[in-house]
Amino acid sequence: MTELELKKTAVKVRRGIIEGVYGAQAGHPGGSLSAADILTYLYFAEMKNLDPKDPKKKDRDRFVLSKGHAAPGLYAALANRGYFPVEDLKTLRHLGSYLQGHPNMNEVPGVDMSTGSLGQGISAAVGMAVAGKMDNASYRVYTMTGDGELQEGQLWEAAMFAGAHELDNLCVIVDNNNYQIDGAISEVCSPYPIDKKFEAFNFHVINIDGHDFSQMEKAFNEARETKGKPTAIIAKTTKGKDISYMEGQAGWHGKAPNKEQYDIAMQDLDKVEQAIG
Repeated sequence: MTELELKKTAVKVRRGIIEGVYGAQAGHPGGSLSAADILTYLYFAEMKNLDPKDPKKKDRDRFVLSKGHAAPGLYAALANRGYFPVEDLKTLRHLGSYLQGHPNMNEVPGVDMSTGSLGQGISAAVGMAVAGKMDNASYRVYTMTGDGELQEGQLWEAAMFAGAHELDNLCVIVDNNNYQIDGAISEVCSPYPIDKKFEAFNFHVINIDGHDFSQMEKAFNEARETKGKPTAIIAKTTKGKDISYMEGQAGWHGKAPNKEQYDIAMQDLDKVEQAIG
């Protein structure tokens, strides 16, 4: 997929996020929007052997959304990739819907691990990477954490294990939008410098703009070529990306737009789409 196609797809993913959270009148738009470009790149360019008709294909690359509250972003990427109908995004969090507030691997096609309790997803991804090594398998494992999630001790236990066992089939992506539910991460409980911490756990570390597809391509290629170490990609992103009133606002971590705000959000995405051409 070309960079232009990726940009257009990312707009579709963001539309799906807004549709889902608005339809639910609940959910987490801010961190889903910040992660949308990375999720788009993973599912439409980076991850290998994906087959929406065979979601459990043995040699597929795996993805674990450790920041499970960003489920609207993951669902929107999966729907646009063909795992289930895009129209179903409107049922997010509804009674009886398979698209609940956090990913459920037993209900949602394409979800590789049920997540939600912060810090645990990366541990599951590390386990998958160990299994891949034991089986001499070709698949790679990707996991995305939030930067507020870096305050969880379990995350660093997993990182220590991954580095010590030289899991070079593992790629950790940190969605560094600088905000968690209570405000700026630097003010709540700063995890900075994030890159130096991962380096201390024997990770190969790459810093990128998490909204720049050319930087993503270079970083993920570099991660794939790195041997003897897991890779951490620290992606600097914008909370609420592309929605005018959500950008950089901690208050939109876990709040749904009303009808007027929904209309403005869709107009904002129209403008982004027009600018892409």
